[in-house]
Amino acid sequence: MIRALRLLGISLLTTLLWCGLAPAQGTFTGGVWTTIKNAPPVDIGHIMLLTDGSVLALGSTCGSAGGWYRLVPDRSGSYANGTWVSAGKMPPGYNPLYFSSQVLPSGSVVVMGGEYNVCNSEWTTRGALYSPWTNKWASLTAPHGWTSIGDAQSIVLPNGKMMLANCCTTDEAILTLNAGVPGWAATGADKFDSNDEEGWTMLPGGKVLTIDVYTSGGCCQEGYQIYDPSTGAWTTPDNTTVVNLVDPRSLEIGPAALLPNGTVFAAGATTNNAIYTISTGTWAPGPKFGDGLDIADGPVAVLPDGNLLLNTSPGVYQVGDRFFEWDGSHLHVVHGPRNASVDSSYYGHMVVLPTGQVLFTDFSQTVELYTSAGAPCAGCAPTITSVAATLTHGSTNNLIQGMQFNGVTQGAYYGDDDQSFTNFPLVRITDSTGRIVYCRTHAWAGGVATGTKLVSTQFDIPPGIALGTASLEVVANGIASAPVAVTID
Repeated sequence: MIRALRLLGISLLTTLLWCGLAPAQGTFTGGVWTTIKNAPPVDIGHIMLLTDGSVLALGSTCGSAGGWYRLVPDRSGSYANGTWVSAGKMPPGYNPLYFSSQVLPSGSVVVMGGEYNVCNSEWTTRGALYSPWTNKWASLTAPHGWTSIGDAQSIVLPNGKMMLANCCTTDEAILTLNAGVPGWAATGADKFDSNDEEGWTMLPGGKVLTIDVYTSGGCCQEGYQIYDPSTGAWTTPDNTTVVNLVDPRSLEIGPAALLPNGTVFAAGATTNNAIYTISTGTWAPGPKFGDGLDIADGPVAVLPDGNLLLNTSPGVYQVGDRFFEWDGSHLHVVHGPRNASVDSSYYGHMVVLPTGQVLFTDFSQTVELYTSAGAPCAGCAPTITSVAATLTHGSTNNLIQGMQFNGVTQGAYYGDDDQSFTNFPLVRITDSTGRIVYCRTHAWAGGVATGTKLVSTQFDIPPGIALGTASLEVVANGIASAPVAVTID
């Protein structure tokens, strides 16, 4: 759905008072919202973190003609003081809204489909591939025989390949790129219902969870399915989500987020929520937000401390957002961003930054950061086991090895319409002048919560980095490893 025109001139104070903002009683302390200093040149919607630490963002207006931008942090690593630069335009005639998107292990970005194209309802099969090295977009063809992709979901599997859904059928396909030439292989046997409106959540071990929206008997049957990459097939467990999470009129559903505690919090487009315990494969009702609030399409983000930041609104497509943090036991009301009172949950987009902050956009030029109060969760940080002690400025394909480079979750979740996952490693160097430098990573594997498994990535060092003693970290989902001393020559 294309967003309504925004009411202007709402002050931050008015927004906070409207939301009823006293946090829950006790010791809980909510986070702080900060508006970034430099507004983007146009309204911004979809956002994705790239492997060089910058944020790729789509200009959301029809007049932007597929224009993309990057938010580049300043020399201290601040996104609040970052600058916007052009990230090129998509191939002529392709300007999607609500689509599939993934950052590939090569560092390239895939965008496929769109519920709207150039602001016309189309369920398009068009696609594009972005090269961050050339700052250009090239057309990408859809799987053979598909007549729709639309706002379908996608995911990068543990083998590093992207799996894409067809919004309106049970079809899925896996992308391979050989010298830039796309190839698609069918997968997803035994999918029980259409992919439309569903989201995909990666579980530890690499299997993928989806909650059914359509079934043979109509909507809302409380079913779910598990995809196994090793077999390429879906299975339908005997149990259910216990409560209905699907709005029966719109068939919308909320995001399902993997948390570091080994559960999935599934937000409903009804007033119901549910919690899946991975170790037992069982569901239980979750706490309700209250006041008729739900997430019928909308973003959530796993914070570094393991809490979940949730963007709710009062009924499907209604405005008046309210925000919560889920700490695994309780829901806490937290302050909302500046435009909360005139937003609906589906306006929102979140991405987890390497600073641990959450970047939030809502189809406006007001871009904000949520900085949580908690410390990174125990056992969630990457660990570096080996990297060269001396690294050459301007060099490429440097190898670094360690554990948990993909983090323990996918970062931010939405479902269909929008994917902004960050379960991949970034390499961050503080050089001899104190400047924060991100080194583009590539050749990493997918997955989450890989534990003690030895993994690796390659990284390229910018030629402009200062020489001398430096400190290097690996960052995943906003959580940094212990630093390692290196020398840049």
